[in-house]
Amino acid sequence: MKYAVDKKEQYVIFTLQEEKLDSPLSPVLKSELLTVHAEGYQNLVLDMSHVKYADSSGLSALLVGHRSFSEDGGIFIIANPQEHVSKLIKISMLDKVLNIADSIEGAADAIFIHEIDGSKEEN
Repeated sequence: MKYAVDKKEQYVIFTLQEEKLDSPLSPVLKSELLTVHAEGYQNLVLDMSHVKYADSSGLSALLVGHRSFSEDGGIFIIANPQEHVSKLIKISMLDKVLNIADSIEGAADAIFIHEIDGSKEEN
């Protein structure tokens, strides 16, 4: 699986550099997302601008990412989904569960808002 990781101060941008997110790739993506989370990062942006096709196992990988980053107060955001992937997420009604942004900048803004909201709750 080809990908790039860009570690920022508050979050990680994980860019999947594959055209298909399907059953051969999904377990590898799940493993990589869990590894990034285990390194101590709470927030992750999954840049899916290269992904033109996903199937149910691909959606499963996205849900694993969402669950692992959300369970300890972090946020998992899917950025730049292509049309097919967006439609699949909507048809599966996962647009109600997953955080989706149209751009990396939009995802970064959502992370900062999430961080601010989280610090308000602690006070």
